[in-house]
Amino acid sequence: MNNKNKPLFSEFPPVSTEQWMERVTADLKGADFNKKLVWKNLNGINIQPCYNSESKITQLKNTGENSQTLVNYRKVPVCCAETGNDLAKKAIEEGISGLIFQLLDTVPVAELLKDIDLNQITVAFDIYNNTIDFTKDLVAFAQGKDLKGYLNTSVISNYVTTGTFDDNQVELIIEVIKLTKDFPKFKVLTISGTEYLDSGANQVQEIAYTLNSLVFLTEKLKEKGVAVQEIFNNLNFLLAIGLEYFVEIGKFRAFNSLLAEVIAKYGITDYNKTITAKTSIWSKSITDAETNLLRCTTEAMSAILGNVDGVLIDPYDKEFKSASDFSNRIAGNITTILKEESYFGKVSNPVDGSYYIEEVSSKIAEKALELFKSIEAKGGFYKAFENETIQQQIAEIRLQKLKLISQRRTPMVGINKYPNLMETVEASLLSKGESTNPKVLTPRRASLEIEAIRRKTEEFVSTTNKRPIVELASYGNLTMRKARAAFAYDFIGVSGYNVLQEKSFESAEKAAELSAKSESDVVVMCSSDDDYNETALTFIKTFRALNSTKVLLIAGAPTNMDELTEAGLDGCVNMRSDVIATISSIQSKVQQTIKS
Repeated sequence: MNNKNKPLFSEFPPVSTEQWMERVTADLKGADFNKKLVWKNLNGINIQPCYNSESKITQLKNTGENSQTLVNYRKVPVCCAETGNDLAKKAIEEGISGLIFQLLDTVPVAELLKDIDLNQITVAFDIYNNTIDFTKDLVAFAQGKDLKGYLNTSVISNYVTTGTFDDNQVELIIEVIKLTKDFPKFKVLTISGTEYLDSGANQVQEIAYTLNSLVFLTEKLKEKGVAVQEIFNNLNFLLAIGLEYFVEIGKFRAFNSLLAEVIAKYGITDYNKTITAKTSIWSKSITDAETNLLRCTTEAMSAILGNVDGVLIDPYDKEFKSASDFSNRIAGNITTILKEESYFGKVSNPVDGSYYIEEVSSKIAEKALELFKSIEAKGGFYKAFENETIQQQIAEIRLQKLKLISQRRTPMVGINKYPNLMETVEASLLSKGESTNPKVLTPRRASLEIEAIRRKTEEFVSTTNKRPIVELASYGNLTMRKARAAFAYDFIGVSGYNVLQEKSFESAEKAAELSAKSESDVVVMCSSDDDYNETALTFIKTFRALNSTKVLLIAGAPTNMDELTEAGLDGCVNMRSDVIATISSIQSKVQQTIKS
């Protein structure tokens, strides 16, 4: 029989949703399907575990196009024109196609952009002073060239982070729109949404508030006589990229779709805008910082598949020191590899038609539009920020996110899971914890509270020259003791203590006796529930008879915790344990014991 022309997988018949559900229901053995398999995202959307041709999916319109000329941006700090020019040319040699000059003061444009081909390289400017003079200089220099990029005066960023809106910024924007009218590819009205996500907001909030701020600025400019067509042709949006890969793809697609809806309300259907995506501050870590490279890679992937025009990837070590040549180069290489070797940006809209992504995109768009309308109905962006509605809504989501991180239900490698125990971190680099003004937005890392725990350890080590030692004393059932020892090793490792490899003992009495006499400061019992029922009380009594000061924990959740606590147990570590509360408690007792 000739099988050459048989369709691929033709021997495997399609499975209906009903058949799939029957099998899953049997495998769940009575467990709740919605609790076990349906992902309840913090955007308020439920994401199903399976989509197929029977699923009814609404496809969004105007979700954007994959950029064939994706811009790979790098920030260039400018202290003087010559230094800025040298850094820019080095970036271009390393494959960077977009330069973001950070201008603290005015510099001569001709010197700053010397030997840079504006027909090939995209240029952007974060500018804080003398914007008009600089723009005039730029326009004169760019005559006859294909100037493309954007100007960022941080009009929205400054407002949401300081709480003060500068009306002079509106006049400034009007002037630069006039000055750059002959350069349609150069955008001078940059609206940032990065501050929302980096302050703990969800994707729905980031989209809605960014669009609310667009309406706010549009109305301001209209009052001054600026045509709406000019406004929408000068738009550049800065959006942050979070860690939820598919949700982030959906976010950018939903933003494009809703932007078209909002602009259509002004009677405009043909407009020219750009979207620049930036890796988030929220998702980055100081501990095990190289993990940031993986985070940046997945973030860049989701932004590109979400149809952005440019990507800015922060160096992996940016959060705790000035970026090095190496970290700058690696950051730029991520986008280059994705674009040139992985064909991101070379395939037209590869995610279109994916049931899962289409569903996520449409649900995010629906929720974001609902929030956008509610803010507009209450007086719009400015009023909502002035009466702190926006700040309070973001704070609610931020607290939920931080709770999930502290409970380790949102895993963050190197932060609350899989810590690098070989790594030492200077205490001065670590955060003391969150200290924010509720009236404004403060971009921050999600890890600040956990960093504060690690900082406490590092300061203690610096003061006493002793790093507390954790011993994992295991006995009984081989499988369970290994599993619980591995869990405890990972859990307590977040503290920065010296967690030793598991020690196996032949009995509970022997484990208690030897661990009580060892040089460790914390001992964790590791065994099975059955073994705990029979011997945990004996272990604790034997241990406490020999040592009354060490911290003694149990890995698991025994049913007789009250009895064990009364006998001398200090606590437990298990799947329900809060990492911040548990380790803080351990630190308090360990440090008190060692100091005494």
